Amino acid sequence: MSKVIRARDLGLAFPGTPGKHNALTDVPGVLVGFATISEGEGPLVVGQGPIRTGVTAILPAGRGGEMVPVWAGFHALNGNGEMTGTHWIHDAGYLVGPICITNTHSVGMVHHAATKWMIRTYSAFHEHHVWAMPVVAETYDGLLNDINGQHVRESHVFTALDTAGDGPIAEGNVGGGTGMICYEFKGGTGTSSRRVAIDGINYTVGALVQANHGVREWLTILGVPVGRHLAADRLSMTEQGSIIVIVATDIPLLANQLTRLAKRAAIGIGRHGTPGGNNSGDIFLAFSTANRGPLHQFAPSPLTLRCINDERLDNVYLACVEAIEEAVINALVAAKDTPTLRPPGKVCRAIEHDRLVEVMRAYNRCA
Repeated sequence: MSKVIRARDLGLAFPGTPGKHNALTDVPGVLVGFATISEGEGPLVVGQGPIRTGVTAILPAGRGGEMVPVWAGFHALNGNGEMTGTHWIHDAGYLVGPICITNTHSVGMVHHAATKWMIRTYSAFHEHHVWAMPVVAETYDGLLNDINGQHVRESHVFTALDTAGDGPIAEGNVGGGTGMICYEFKGGTGTSSRRVAIDGINYTVGALVQANHGVREWLTILGVPVGRHLAADRLSMTEQGSIIVIVATDIPLLANQLTRLAKRAAIGIGRHGTPGGNNSGDIFLAFSTANRGPLHQFAPSPLTLRCINDERLDNVYLACVEAIEEAVINALVAAKDTPTLRPPGKVCRAIEHDRLVEVMRAYNRCA
């Protein structure tokens, strides 16, 4: 099996110190799984394929038979997209259950299946009167995938959730990122993490992105106008994609602080040059695994929560921005060429590693 190449393997000198796997799963207890659907060749036949799509699943509270709420916040830089459950996160400041990412026309199926998975997994549904509200987000893969064929099934969602684990995370053409395009290169799933010390205690901030946004001339990496240099094989697109960013941390933060953290994702993706175009759904969610407790329906009236003083959060914000910046480039570096269906006959090329290194070295941004 060939070694998986990531941005740092190319000598790109991203700032900050990553965790062990440089991934969202460096946050203890957070699990990630995928179901990737890659079937068929040739011209598009709606309902038959070719299929290039999937599901990415995140379990913020890990695995177990009990429903555990996690404090959360979200922010939409540009709302041309979907992330379910955010009304409750906005009001109550927490979520319960999985986070899934898929394509635009499969949100309903993934929500349906994730709800069924929660009912099957958590004992509270059999012992008490509780409700399920999983978070399901999307980006559009209709240029590379038979999106109108709606090929994501319950079984794919169950696979992503049941196989979610810790350790290294696959990137590029996997899960919900299978059919995505980023800056007119093949995009998809990317992840990264940063270590942060507060008063001598070590914490982690991790990010996972489903990158499907941007046009070529905007692409900037570590301050280098890469898109202007790597202008071949463009798809002649206008901005019509989106990016979903999930940020996780074990730092004890309150809901309002997590909303502030989620807002910093706009700076992370902005480092690559995107202005958050009109047709782009740029939607961000941040959660903390700290302050664990029972479902609020069964918790005592007074809740005791720990949080970090806002005056100590500047380095946390920086870690979030840096992790997201690197996660997007990891998605680009890991991706593989994929034929287009709209328009037919082209290929969405992955970024060429040698050419990228050549450009970055010309600006002294590469080892």
